[in-house]
Amino acid sequence: MDGVFSAVGSLTGWLGHVLDPLCGPVGVFSFLPADSIVACGDTGWGDEIALGLKMTLSLALATLPLGIVIGFFIALALQSSEPSLRRAAGIYTTIFRGLPELLTLFIVYYGAQILIQGFLSWVGYEERVEINAFVAGMVALSVVFSSYCSEVLLSAFKAIPRGQYEAGDALGLSRGRTMGLIIVPQLVRIALPGLVNLWMNLLKDTALVSVIGLAELLRQTGVAAKVSKQAFFFYLLACGLYLVLALLSSFVLGFVERWAKRAEIAR
Repeated sequence: MDGVFSAVGSLTGWLGHVLDPLCGPVGVFSFLPADSIVACGDTGWGDEIALGLKMTLSLALATLPLGIVIGFFIALALQSSEPSLRRAAGIYTTIFRGLPELLTLFIVYYGAQILIQGFLSWVGYEERVEINAFVAGMVALSVVFSSYCSEVLLSAFKAIPRGQYEAGDALGLSRGRTMGLIIVPQLVRIALPGLVNLWMNLLKDTALVSVIGLAELLRQTGVAAKVSKQAFFFYLLACGLYLVLALLSSFVLGFVERWAKRAEIAR
């Protein structure tokens, strides 16, 4: 089994290198002179910035599905016939939409660490425990993303006629199958524009995790700027990379949105 995990890890590392848009075989920085300040290898900062870009994308892509799933269930709770569920979901969205994202990150990173350490001390374990910065960032960004996502999905739910649920009942479908086969496809199409905007915000919010030591794009360019004394160049480079991510996201998500519209017309 260890051999399998090692092989998978090697394959993942090889693919990551091959597909690296900055320092891969056909990466942008790979064609620069060896003495360039952003050259790949020991002579420049290209490898570090490429690593930060990978971390930013990994964090955003890991946060997105978790935030959507949480937001989906929060949206269900907000329209539930059970008052306690509606109140709990309303409190959740009010708190995490009202708090600054940076404060939420600190609460998750330091607060969870204190709680876990306190529990372990209570059971007699005195070793110091430290929360993984990537996991803390993913959880913090997920709860913030889900609080906004739930409102987008709630609006989409309200735009779907009640007759759609009744049609599922008439066909003898359970409520779960009605949700999966009838409601969710329409929900995705209606909510997609709002989710696109939330994804753009999520890409920018990944920069916040630099304050807890995660080596994402902004932190790596910040370190390079301090060491090289080329702050304007490296921060301008960070701006360019974030804009490239935003443009690529707009292109991909625009294609998905057009596909969803064509699929709806085909029906």
